[in-house]
Amino acid sequence: MNECEIYVHIKQALLDAPRNQYTAELHLQMIKYADELKNITAKEFCEGVGLRSSFGTEFSKMRNLTQRLKAAGLDTAKL
Repeated sequence: MNECEIYVHIKQALLDAPRNQYTAELHLQMIKYADELKNITAKEFCEGVGLRSSFGTEFSKMRNLTQRLKAAGLDTAKL
């Protein structure tokens, strides 16, 4: 899956998320696609998904957290 397709999937997941679960869904999507998006900047991620630049910090946090979760056994393909 290429970067643009990932952004489309993330946007759709966010649109489908219940209003009170938007941020949780965003974090989940960031973790799910962290490996595929490891070579982009937080700014590029926010622009691609159409988010405010302030979400860039969250992207960086989730990308770092993903490595620890995978070391503990998380299979991001199951998300």
